[in-house]
Amino acid sequence: DYSASHSQSLQTHMRTHTGEKPYACDRCDYRSVQSSNLKTHMRTHAREKPYACSRCDYRSVQSGGLTSHMRTHTREKPYACDRCNYSASHSHSLKNHMRTHTGEKPYACD
Repeated sequence: DYSASHSQSLQTHMRTHTGEKPYACDRCDYRSVQSSNLKTHMRTHAREKPYACSRCDYRSVQSGGLTSHMRTHTREKPYACDRCNYSASHSHSLKNHMRTHTGEKPYACD
């Protein structure tokens, strides 16, 4: 159940159901549901990394990349397991950890 306060937000959300990606990169086969995602993607071609770490030489195309990187300096671990005392710096690490509790093994040899 998704609802939005702006019609443009709903239109963008609906593309997740239709698979429509109207914003295309003219340098590779990347396509996106939002123009802002394409704008960020274009930085990879320009080798533009405007988000710089104040503690080391790390630079990122996206602000989220810098936010994530900063946790290597601060040792912040905002993603906590609700079943044990495990915590992680990144959400994907917590997701992988949760498999130790659920027994999920999503990767199988055919």
